[in-house]
Amino acid sequence: MKGLLFTYAMTYGGAAVSLLHPYYGFLIYVAFANLKPDALWFYSVPQGGNYSRIVAGAFLVGWLIHGFGSWNFGRAKSMVTCLLFFWGWLVLGAFNSPDQEKAWPSLIALSKVYLPVVAGITLIDSVHKLKQLAWVLVATQGFLAFEFNQMYYAGQFSPSDFNALGMDNNCHAITMVTAAGIALFLGLHADKWWQKAAAFVAAALMAHFVLFSLSRGGMLAMGVMGAVAFCLIPKRPWHFAVLIAAALVVVRLAGPEVRKEFYSSFGNNEKLDSSAQSRFDLTRHCLDVMMKNPITGCGLRNWPNVAPEYGWPKGKEGHNTWAQAGAELGIPGVVSLLGFYLLGCWNLLGIARESTPVADPWLRYMARMVLAATAGFVVSAAFVTLHGAEIPYYTMVLGAGVLKLHSLGLVPATSRPLPMPTAQAATA
Repeated sequence: MKGLLFTYAMTYGGAAVSLLHPYYGFLIYVAFANLKPDALWFYSVPQGGNYSRIVAGAFLVGWLIHGFGSWNFGRAKSMVTCLLFFWGWLVLGAFNSPDQEKAWPSLIALSKVYLPVVAGITLIDSVHKLKQLAWVLVATQGFLAFEFNQMYYAGQFSPSDFNALGMDNNCHAITMVTAAGIALFLGLHADKWWQKAAAFVAAALMAHFVLFSLSRGGMLAMGVMGAVAFCLIPKRPWHFAVLIAAALVVVRLAGPEVRKEFYSSFGNNEKLDSSAQSRFDLTRHCLDVMMKNPITGCGLRNWPNVAPEYGWPKGKEGHNTWAQAGAELGIPGVVSLLGFYLLGCWNLLGIARESTPVADPWLRYMARMVLAATAGFVVSAAFVTLHGAEIPYYTMVLGAGVLKLHSLGLVPATSRPLPMPTAQAATA
């Protein structure tokens, strides 16, 4: 019943509010993208209610009413351009694909992510809005981690539960790591003690989920995220204490089965298990397809049909997000997709440094947060094909917002939001 009330309140109340304040609709859309309420609370929420679609429609109408936000992206322009190019290249890939039945639904599904991502970036005009998005990501993923942990300790958890929300254990684990990176920095820098406690508890629940999911990609992502976080944080006793405590908790929770699963990813060909070795072979074959079709690739969602030519069963995924993107969309496709993440992170590096002057310290905290969270995702995505993971995109909305506000000369977070540029100023 609580799930039903929450879903209806957020759907219809959020749709009404979105017309006046479209950014709130964006936040609700992000929350629904993570929670998927009709799947999470399938026993009480009616199926086929189009809850996300209702919120998205109202949010986009509100966006239209408010003049499509501000398109002055500042230093975020390069990463947004890469995303828009990749989106357009997906359309070409769909036309070029021999498997039209899978290509167009895939394009539509990704468009439902990219349009809100672009709209969200245009609506960010204050640090307060960045904090709101960060907390929505942590709260929703933290809630899912809490639910999965409860099932695990009650002995009611099964592998099929991973697929209930449209992703397998690897995808869930990697999205949890991404959100855990955001939670870690919220815990380090939140103003109130209860906010710190909530963020750290959420991060711990997400880290434990990664361990009992037995996802090697997720474990690798968590290690990379932790290492990048260690490099980015100030070297002060409080920050060291938090990272050491987090590392000790992870080591304590990782039992023999978890360590064995993780170590099976490394070694020579004789020691690698078949699953780990197959990922290297799949990556090599995807890259071969890309080199044979360097411009357009083999077509959107068509690699699973090409896989039998390399001895794989039909329908086999590439288990490498970047290599499969190259195989299906060619070099321009994979370069633009990687450019969205890497150019954004490259520009955030300067803001993350202590020596860089910023108008609000949260811009620096957010820059570090995005760098740590995204590093884990980018590395681990080389070991799994992530079709349904939306959190990495919304994490980069945080990054784009930081770059945008820093470029425009942010006023303090306690002051009014940045004024949107007028049409006259934009043409001046």
